Amino acid sequence: MTVPPPDIELVGTNSGDPLPKLEGHVSHGRFERILRAGHFAVTSEIAPPDSANPEEIMRRARMFDGAVDAVNATDGSGANCHLSSIGMCAIMTRNGISPIAQISCRDRNRIAIQGDVLGIAAMGVGNVLCLTGDDVSVGDHPEAKPVFDLDSVSLIKTIRKMRDESQFLSGRKIDIPPSLFIGSTINPFTPPIHNRVDQLAKKIKAGADFIQTQYCFDIPMLKSFMKRAVDMGLTEQAFMLIGTGTLPSAETARWLRTNIPGVHIPEAIIKRLESAEKPKLEGRKICIEMMQAMKEVEGVKGVHLMAYKQEKFVRSIVQKSGVLGGRKPWRCGNFNFVRKQPNPKILISKSEKMT
Repeated sequence: MTVPPPDIELVGTNSGDPLPKLEGHVSHGRFERILRAGHFAVTSEIAPPDSANPEEIMRRARMFDGAVDAVNATDGSGANCHLSSIGMCAIMTRNGISPIAQISCRDRNRIAIQGDVLGIAAMGVGNVLCLTGDDVSVGDHPEAKPVFDLDSVSLIKTIRKMRDESQFLSGRKIDIPPSLFIGSTINPFTPPIHNRVDQLAKKIKAGADFIQTQYCFDIPMLKSFMKRAVDMGLTEQAFMLIGTGTLPSAETARWLRTNIPGVHIPEAIIKRLESAEKPKLEGRKICIEMMQAMKEVEGVKGVHLMAYKQEKFVRSIVQKSGVLGGRKPWRCGNFNFVRKQPNPKILISKSEKMT
C-alpha cells in the first residue's frame, strides 16, 4: 500500500512538527494522545552527555525507537552539570521523537523559567515535567548558588496559568500560550505513605496532567499507595506512570537504597541479585516482572523505565514484558500521514492506530 504524501498545511515539513491538537487535549503531542486513548504507556529517559555533539543524543535516543512513547530529557539530575534538557529536547523534537522536558527549580528564577516554558513550547515540545531539583550540595558544583524561587507545586501552577489563562505570573498577557501536557513526580515509598498520597493530591490539584514515580520494586507497597489514590479519585484526574529500572548488581541496589531518598528495594530482590550467575541479566528479568505486575495494579496507566547505562536493553525489556499488548510505539521515519479532514484525526504510525 502506498503511503500518501503529507499535507504540509496539516503536518508541516518534517517529522518533529507538532500534531494538530485534538478536542479536549492540552498539547500537540503524541504522548498525551496515547494516554487519553486508553493505551498503557511506556516512557524512558536519556542521561545527557557531557558533550555538544548532537549525534550523541540521537545515538542514545535511537535505542528507544519503537519501544517507548516519550523520552525524558533530564535537567541537571543529581545537581550535576550536563548538556541541557532544552538542548536535548530541540534535537529530539526535530528528529520526530516525543520528549518530556524537565524543569528544575534549583537553577532558575521565575523569569527564566517562564521564558524557558515558552521556548520549549515554541520548539514543538508537548510535555514538561516539573521538579524541585536536588540540592547543589550533592552535585559536582557544591559552590553553586541554588535558586529555588519556585518549588514543584508552584511551578505546576505557573505553567498551568500560562497555558490555561494566557498569562505570566505578573498578570501580563501571553499572545500565544504554551500547549503543554504538564507532569510532575512523586515518591510513593517515603513513609508515611498517606503523606505521599496527600502530596500527590496537591500536585494534581495544582494542575499536573501526568505523574511519574520514583523506582518501585515493592508491588504490595505500590498497591497500598495506589488504592488510596484511587479511593480519592486522583487517578481519574491524572495519569499515573510507575517508575522501575534495571538493577545491575546487589551492590548497586544497596547503594540506591542507602543513598537515594525514598528508594525502597526489598531484601529479597537484593538476595536474588546476589545469588544470580549473571546479575545484570537477573536485574533485567526483575524489571520485566515489575512492569508486568504494575500493569495489573488499579489506576496505573503506564511505566517509566529507567535504565542508566543499560539503555540498549530498553527495547528488549519492553518487548519481553508484553505491557504494550502488541501495540508498537511510533518509530522515527515511519509515517502514516493523514490528509486534512474537517476534524483532523491523529497522526501516528500504522502500528499505533487506535481502535
